[in-house]
Amino acid sequence: MAKPPPPTATTSPSDPPPPKPRPLGLLSSSARSLLAAARRSPVTTLVVAFFLLALFMYGEDVRTIAELSIDDYLYPDADLYNVSGLPPLVLPPPTCDLSDGRWVFDNVSLPAYREKECTFLTKQVTCLANGRPDDTWQYWKWQPNECSLPTRFDARRFMETMRGKRLMFVGDSLNRNQWESLVCLVQPILSKGRKKIVKRGSLTIFHAKEYRATLEFYWAPFLVESNSDNPKIHSIEHRIIRPERIEGHAKYWKDVDYLIFNTYIWWMNTADMKVRRPNSRYWSQHDEVPRIEAYGRVFKTWSEWLNNNIDPAHTSVFFMTISPLHISPKNWGNPEGIRCVKETLPYQNYSQPLDLYHDMRMFDLVVKVASSMEKVPVTVINITRMSDYRKDAHTSLYSIRQGKLLTPKQKADPEKFADCIHWCLPGVPDVWNQILYTRILSKSSWHSNFAPPPLQSLPPPQ
Repeated sequence: MAKPPPPTATTSPSDPPPPKPRPLGLLSSSARSLLAAARRSPVTTLVVAFFLLALFMYGEDVRTIAELSIDDYLYPDADLYNVSGLPPLVLPPPTCDLSDGRWVFDNVSLPAYREKECTFLTKQVTCLANGRPDDTWQYWKWQPNECSLPTRFDARRFMETMRGKRLMFVGDSLNRNQWESLVCLVQPILSKGRKKIVKRGSLTIFHAKEYRATLEFYWAPFLVESNSDNPKIHSIEHRIIRPERIEGHAKYWKDVDYLIFNTYIWWMNTADMKVRRPNSRYWSQHDEVPRIEAYGRVFKTWSEWLNNNIDPAHTSVFFMTISPLHISPKNWGNPEGIRCVKETLPYQNYSQPLDLYHDMRMFDLVVKVASSMEKVPVTVINITRMSDYRKDAHTSLYSIRQGKLLTPKQKADPEKFADCIHWCLPGVPDVWNQILYTRILSKSSWHSNFAPPPLQSLPPPQ
């Protein structure tokens, strides 16, 4: 089976060899100087105390700021990607239904990257490294019926659009799945040493330093505040939400250029949702309301926040629809199957939709809210139907549970331990990002056969 060579990073021959900045050494040197001065002045002693306290409490942030600031002085920005000499980029018209189509096998241009070459992937999604014996799930592209997607994800063109900007996924682990995919799609063109991931609580940031751009993921599985807002310690079973409280999360979304939201899978454990009472002091003070009612309250809060806080001239908003759970093999003609285990091919009966028991009331509510928002447009990206067919592409038994690979004993109990929610990478989320890519470039003023306007270089931070 022919497989394309891995993508390679390109750098300009004129780029200077990258020096090796030593920000931690600078920090420790500064600390020694301040300690020496502290012996001579009580005022300096107070300053030193605050400095050491800040270094202790915010050490990672201080190191990151130092690295990024020094980096700005030592390295040039990436050259402008002049598209004037390229063939015009043909994008599907906004009226084309990209969700209506079929999966086509393609082992020539796919996968878009190799699992082992994207070091930013987490163990949750590295199915080959985790022992999956087949790899054919990587070689399927999505072909809409009425139009065509660009033949490939052009990372340089995309990052030129992202230059000096922030893109943020907000939602649950499926949006994190898509964020990891996007990082892997763009990272081959970034110079070694000029790309980095920084984690700060609920926010994970991928820095593309030579473009002064960030691709970010913010953990908020219900969009509004909940008792599951800790990205490492949370429970679907005991989840409780605050439908009218969003500012604790939303304060991090301000001034972002591209916001991509999702929320669905965390709602599907029970028919009713636990909702904390207004003005209550404890999470135990809650009521249970029907799922769709709680979902509607959340989207009322979310849409009002967008209308009151987002400038559509600066920020584009997207919403990703339902990503399916494949746990009913009898629905795709495999009554003896167990969840998505041992599935190696997509479902290919396109004559009728595959029923996976989605709560389509929630899908319809999102579409209705988005279509009613005139001040801040929301682009709904329908990934549901195309992903329904991909029973073969989940992490299944080749993932992790509580930070560890599944044991042989756990693998012997696939009904309990097979993950048929998340997706192997490379895989289906790459197609979601290809569609997101087309919609973002459609909003860009230079996606056709024209060079981008000249950009003024930004001065290094003072």
